[in-house]
Amino acid sequence: MYEVTVEDTFAAGHYLRNYRGKCENPHGHNYKVRITLQGRELDHAGLLLDFKELKQVMKPVIERLDHQMINDVAPFTTLNPSAENLARYFFDQTNGTLRTSTSGRVSVKEVTIWETDTTTARYSE
Repeated sequence: MYEVTVEDTFAAGHYLRNYRGKCENPHGHNYKVRITLQGRELDHAGLLLDFKELKQVMKPVIERLDHQMINDVAPFTTLNPSAENLARYFFDQTNGTLRTSTSGRVSVKEVTIWETDTTTARYSE
C-alpha cells in the first residue's frame, strides 16, 4: 500500500454547543490539517497522487472554513464544530472528490486536525 500526506492550515472561530467550560464561548484557532491518502497502484508517472493535486482537492474545503465562524457554515450550523467533527468533515469532503477523480484508485486513509500545537483529533475508516 502506498501513502502520501499533505498538510495545510487555516484560521477560524467556533464555539462548542452542549459544553460547559471556556470552549462554549466564541474563540478561534489556527488549525492545521494533515490528510494521508492510500492506494495500491501508482499512476503512469509513478505517483500515488501529485502533492499539488491533493492540495487542490483540499483548497475548496479550507477556503470554505478559513476566516469564518465555523458554526455559521453547514453542516456545522447543527453539527458541533469539534476537532473530531472537523476531521470527519475533511475526510468525507476530500475522499469523495478523490474517489471520483482517480476512479477509486486513491482514497483518504486518515485526517488529523490540530486545534493547537499540542492537541489533535484524527478520523479514519
